[in-house]
Amino acid sequence: MTNSGKYLLWDFDGTLAYRPGQWTDTVMAVLHAAGLAHGVDREAVRPFMNAGFPWHEPEVVRPANQAADAWWQGLEPVFARAFRHVGRVGHDRATELARQVRGAYLDATAWIVYDDVVPTLTRLSGLGWRHVVHSNHVPELPQLISVLELGGHFEAIYTSAVTGVEKPHPEAFHRVVATLPAGATVWMVGDSLDADVRGAEAAGLPAILVRKATEASVHQCLHLDGVIETLARHA
Repeated sequence: MTNSGKYLLWDFDGTLAYRPGQWTDTVMAVLHAAGLAHGVDREAVRPFMNAGFPWHEPEVVRPANQAADAWWQGLEPVFARAFRHVGRVGHDRATELARQVRGAYLDATAWIVYDDVVPTLTRLSGLGWRHVVHSNHVPELPQLISVLELGGHFEAIYTSAVTGVEKPHPEAFHRVVATLPAGATVWMVGDSLDADVRGAEAAGLPAILVRKATEASVHQCLHLDGVIETLARHA
């Protein structure tokens, strides 16, 4: 089969950009805005964010193209439980606060793009690589990437909230690869050893772990310029 191009599948959160404190600090931001954060330790919020999200059950394949409102409504009980316990509010107030998490999380001013992202994407494009985002993320990921001025670098953006499949499930990778030209060279790049690297490998794709060091025998680099070097040696 002839080669039909070179594609990199990029994770987003923790790989290309990050929201400091992630979901924990998002909940804290809502508490602050509501005047309920006094005396609340963010570490008291963290345990409530460790379960209930779709990516905590990657073995479950959900319907594709779920409406964004429905996706967020599915998370309202997770956030409401946190607000009831740490904000010490009743059910109705907790539900009201839970509905504010969406806007707080999508506030682009709270997101930071890593300094090495644009230079690396640009260099790789010059070397013939084409870029696709493949992330366990919220429905509005394409819009967020656009506001962060990264959209022009990517041919497509796939978020699990829309595809219905979370990494590391092999089907999450198969569905994205199926949209690419047959015979293309495809690598996964991400900051999660399990979701990005092991998940890709289980689906038959090579992968590179970035921003984290591990003793596992995998392609890895702490900075994205290492992706260029790794691909030059192995792709």
